[in-house]
Amino acid sequence: MSPGVRPVTLDAGPFRLSALVAQPEGPSRATVVAVHGGGMRAGYFDGQAHPDVSLLTLGARLGYTVVAVDRPGYGLSAAHLPSGQTLAEQAAALRTALADLAARYPAGAGTFLVAHSFGGKLALTYAAGQTDHATRDGDGGPAPLLGLDVSGCGRDYAVDPEDLVDPHRHGQWKRNWGALRYYPPQTFRDAADLVAPMPVRERTEAASWPARFTAAAGRVAVPVRLTFAERELWWRHGDQDLDELAGLFTAAPFVTVDRQPEAGHNISLGWAARAYHLRALAFLEECLARTGVPS
Repeated sequence: MSPGVRPVTLDAGPFRLSALVAQPEGPSRATVVAVHGGGMRAGYFDGQAHPDVSLLTLGARLGYTVVAVDRPGYGLSAAHLPSGQTLAEQAAALRTALADLAARYPAGAGTFLVAHSFGGKLALTYAAGQTDHATRDGDGGPAPLLGLDVSGCGRDYAVDPEDLVDPHRHGQWKRNWGALRYYPPQTFRDAADLVAPMPVRERTEAASWPARFTAAAGRVAVPVRLTFAERELWWRHGDQDLDELAGLFTAAPFVTVDRQPEAGHNISLGWAARAYHLRALAFLEECLARTGVPS
């Protein structure tokens, strides 16, 4: 872990989730919750190959509490959930965990989700479900959701569905990483500790995602930013594809779609990580401005 980052656990109901947290020196302006992708761990957002890579340390320096959560079926909960959970079940667990987080750490103006790949599927599912829950008003629920920043997650796959079964199998390296030049030296040595088996229940849901994306997008009522790496090979992200994606968020106050130059799918572990993270946090600033919270 980077300096200032420490492990914590969050109550998710019948099990606990492992997580990493970094806190600012002063009062927290908001809470950034980072959600990793399939076959990864929370440490994806605290890359060790270079000091500029970690979202946790950057966010804390800029005044935010940053929490990277191991999704259900990963880390501490893997023994309890050897087959993982469906997206709906993960969204319910995340809501319980974020309520526990809000009870233990000052949330500031609210919660902002930064999510990657399969974590983006969870973030969109969670945000869509928030329309069924009142925002936190003393009921012990999670802090209000300010917005979403999702990278490496679209609607339509650019691969054969059979390739979705195991993202780490032989031949998937280029789809996950792009090119060696995108990453600091030692990235792949350090990243070995971040890779984890992808639970079977989440693998089997992958093929139904295009329809689920469409259904979820129309129910997301907070600002959304979608980012695709220059060398994103898992998803279709031509100009027409991105226009269609943005148009699906009919309930969102505003939607931004960006491309990240000089990056592969795992943006947050590469040289582009700092630029991407700064853009994500700048989007959070826009969400805060919308709520009237001063900079």
